[in-house]
Amino acid sequence: MTAPVPADVLSRLKAVLGEDGWSQDPERLAPKLLEWRDRWTGQTPFLALPRTTADVAAVVGVCFESGTAITPQGGNTGLVGGQIPQGEVLLSTERMRAIRETDGFDDVLVAEAGVTLAAVHAAAAGVGRRFPVGLASEGSATVGGIVSTNAGGTQVLRYGMTRNLVLGLEAVLPNGEVWNGLKRLRKDNTGYDLKQLLIGAEGTLGVVTAAALKLYPVMASRAVAMIGVESPDAALSLLVRAKDETGGAVEAFELMGRLGVAFALRNIAGTRDPLAQVHAWYVLAEFSSGEPGSAEAAMERFLASGLEDGLIGDAVVAQTQTQAKALWAIRENQSPAQKPEGATWKHDVSVPVSQVAAFLSQADAAMRAFAPGCRIAAFGHMGDGNIHYDVLRGEGGSDTEHAARRDAGSRIVHDIVASLGGSISAEHGLGSMKTEEARRYKSPVEIEALAAIRKALDPKRIMNPRVLF
Repeated sequence: MTAPVPADVLSRLKAVLGEDGWSQDPERLAPKLLEWRDRWTGQTPFLALPRTTADVAAVVGVCFESGTAITPQGGNTGLVGGQIPQGEVLLSTERMRAIRETDGFDDVLVAEAGVTLAAVHAAAAGVGRRFPVGLASEGSATVGGIVSTNAGGTQVLRYGMTRNLVLGLEAVLPNGEVWNGLKRLRKDNTGYDLKQLLIGAEGTLGVVTAAALKLYPVMASRAVAMIGVESPDAALSLLVRAKDETGGAVEAFELMGRLGVAFALRNIAGTRDPLAQVHAWYVLAEFSSGEPGSAEAAMERFLASGLEDGLIGDAVVAQTQTQAKALWAIRENQSPAQKPEGATWKHDVSVPVSQVAAFLSQADAAMRAFAPGCRIAAFGHMGDGNIHYDVLRGEGGSDTEHAARRDAGSRIVHDIVASLGGSISAEHGLGSMKTEEARRYKSPVEIEALAAIRKALDPKRIMNPRVLF
């Protein structure tokens, strides 16, 4: 637990923020102190609600001078506890919601940290462009959080992670100074790239207050299909074929086990079984193209060849946008559908794409030996090797007993991931949940270098002090 914040510091924070720029009301604070899965709860003596970058700088400046710790928070959609304070001042960007500029010529959108991903999508569409980060939490996830956690999503296969989609940043550094790096340059080879240090830093090197985001053309054609396959190996073969046959038109290639689909059918209202027959595994594939009709034609050829060669058991292609959304809803509701099923060990891991099937096979065998009767719901971004590997308690089992074995079970999963050259965090970050665990898998040389960077920028370690190295 972080040391108590002195009364004089609270008074100074109130003064710099003004009457409506802060809160200590327990009811106002409550939603910000609870992670949406109910796993992480926290406490704070003070909620800072800045409206401007200058407000953020004033808050951070007071905290730097006094050595007071800060936890920045965006939309509170994080899954590793990094946004939940444990006694620190909580700095929310919820009121920083201006989209400062959209430019279809430079293909850039400048948004403040509190702008939701859904609002970014809408603003981009207004100039005939798109921002290709797709998250199930787009209505609440914010630009600041997306940047600070280097969010992934469903289009990483084609467009890369958030760090590939940011041209520039504005941020308040840990000493309270404002760095204005809101460039829109595609090329800037002038030394260290400070924005790339801030992206994925989870608020430890400063508070991101605005970002210049890359925009892309809206595709003229799009095809979405749900495909039944017998194994992850078959899915991998289909992925290779899809990339080869479409010349780069694969926008998403998502993998789901049958159990996760069954949970969605049981727990998410309005969900329908996507195919007539039950399959062990499902692939949700999406192709897009700038040429009208091209994506649909490519999908038809791809499915026909997969069926002919026995890689596909069955498939359905969305004929309307409504049908496409319904297929995507099955994938996007994989996590919410688990919530009524009881205690779960969740893993956000990545391995080389070629090792996905090997990881699933090894992890399944290890988990069934370690926790007999457990239920395994694996799903994720097959196209980039990111699997959400979730181990639920057995039917009728004890939530308490299952939760008590989480750390030991996760260590087994993470060791398998490491043996395959993977990462224990693919897109959610380390947060409070995985910071210490990560030390097991990073070399002393890397940890020392990361710690040196942090010490140089945050010598008092006031920024999200429980997170990272």
